[in-house]
Amino acid sequence: MSQDVTSITTAPALASLAGLFADETRAACLLALLDGRAWTAGELARHAGVAPSTASEHLGKLVAGGLLAEERQGRHRYVRLADAGIAQLVEDLAAHAAPGAPARPRTLRQSSAGAAMARGRTCYDHLAGRLAITVTGAMTERGLLRQDTGFALTDDGLAWFGELGIELVRAGRRPLARGCLDWTERKPHLAGVAGAALCRHALDAGWCARIGSQRAVKVTPAGARAFAAHLGVTDL
Repeated sequence: MSQDVTSITTAPALASLAGLFADETRAACLLALLDGRAWTAGELARHAGVAPSTASEHLGKLVAGGLLAEERQGRHRYVRLADAGIAQLVEDLAAHAAPGAPARPRTLRQSSAGAAMARGRTCYDHLAGRLAITVTGAMTERGLLRQDTGFALTDDGLAWFGELGIELVRAGRRPLARGCLDWTERKPHLAGVAGAALCRHALDAGWCARIGSQRAVKVTPAGARAFAAHLGVTDL
């Protein structure tokens, strides 16, 4: 029986890609970079709790493997996730890897940080957590978004974005709307071009604000009023 040529050529590449994730330090760096920002090697080393030289070695492998993009400004070296597709892959893997019952936090600080991330956070360039699930549900109930045959904005949804002055710029092969499995809520939230545009607007308009240096975000008083006015959401 002859082997399928595609399987022969794809298997080594798949094994190589999986190997890049198969290290706790590299996984910690990839998860941190889901905030969509560029980090220095030193910042990621502190985040992962390893020596700068160790972090640099791991980041070099991730850059060589195409998971990260590298930028240099003067003496500083910055890295970020290569693109939205890589971010989706990291988030999807995190959703599948997360246990059904989250581990008990060991400190009050860990407990507070975990609760904040669960309430609301960014997932690369779109909103995630209970905030995103609530917003996605409200958009669906109001007929702005369909989830029955995959995620898709309706005509009313396109008009809604236009009324808010949120431009939906489609570039490349990225879908206008797609579902992203939320690893804390275990439900899909809005991603894609529309999800990114809504997140950007929420941050720029002051509807949401980042908490500390991590991915957690909170809804501001102005945001609470805006979400109530535009989506009828009052439990954020």
